[in-house]
Amino acid sequence: MAGFLIVFFAIYSLMHAFVYSRVVILLGPSERVAAILFMALMIFAPVGSRMLERSGSLRAARACARAGYVWLGFIFYCFWGVLLVDTAGALLRVANFVGGFSLPVFAGPAAPICVLAAAAGINVYGYFEARSVRVERLVLKSSKLPAGIDRLRIAQISDVHLGLTAGPKRMERILRGIEAERPDILVGTGDLIDGKLESSEAVAALFSRIRTRLGKFAVTGNHEVYAGLEKSIEALRAWGFTVLRGEARRVGDILNIVGVDDPAADSNGDEAKILESAQNELFTLLLKHRPHPAGGSLGLFDLQLSGHTHYGQLFPFRYMVELSYPLQNGPYHLSKGSVLYVSRGSGSWGPPVRVLARPEVTIIEVERP
Repeated sequence: MAGFLIVFFAIYSLMHAFVYSRVVILLGPSERVAAILFMALMIFAPVGSRMLERSGSLRAARACARAGYVWLGFIFYCFWGVLLVDTAGALLRVANFVGGFSLPVFAGPAAPICVLAAAAGINVYGYFEARSVRVERLVLKSSKLPAGIDRLRIAQISDVHLGLTAGPKRMERILRGIEAERPDILVGTGDLIDGKLESSEAVAALFSRIRTRLGKFAVTGNHEVYAGLEKSIEALRAWGFTVLRGEARRVGDILNIVGVDDPAADSNGDEAKILESAQNELFTLLLKHRPHPAGGSLGLFDLQLSGHTHYGQLFPFRYMVELSYPLQNGPYHLSKGSVLYVSRGSGSWGPPVRVLARPEVTIIEVERP
């Protein structure tokens, strides 16, 4: 964790310094001091909100988190805007020098003003995109459904991040689309919880409205670990989920559901061995937060459901996420008949915005051929 914080503060501080160096032209002497102090406060805000949360000051933690994360989304697009303007300006200077042109090089105050306005506009758009949950659908054919079961409907939610900045209202928007689908099974593929919840009972009431004949199942994500693993599991169970931690369940003599902990939980379960224990010719569903299909598991599961990546959440961050998680959006047909579906996530982490990465709930229809 110490290493992560060092990297976070280093990168985040450099982003602020870069943006400040370009917008300083708009500020007077006293305004520059105020801007530096404000930026320093915002750099610390995401970590400060966690410290306040752990001390029990939830109201202050929530205010700090909302301010800090809204600012994070804004400064993210300011950074990319400044980088784009600087690059364009450099290319125009080269063109002027080589070709003897007199093209504008974005050197005046108009450029940072446009960057600030564009960043604000993108975040306003992203706020509404983050609130617009899409129902995505996947249809799979499988001869492993037992006789008399022609269709199995599975609903997936992932990466809701309930905590300081998200509560029952977000969950209600997410579950609204699922309730009408009447799934046979509801699964959560990690990071449903991101911090302390003051309204856990209200969330439990929302989940109670989702009637499933085969139950609700969930696995842990890295943020359940950060929020406190035991308390997170206790909350998930209170919401009606069976939490699978390195185990396989045969459900209704219709399918197998296997769930494994996120690596952040430091579990030592052997995924392939757990899957091997479920080889009974029934359809096997694997719940795993991170979309890293293990080579030894291929062919032992029919469908793996994952999340974690948010499809980058803030475009173009997906291309950086792709370096660690190349499979991060939608179905992937793997070898040996296994399929991986990676959800973009049902909520958002940090900034309450999503840009070109609309949140989703997923409805998977498994049908007999």
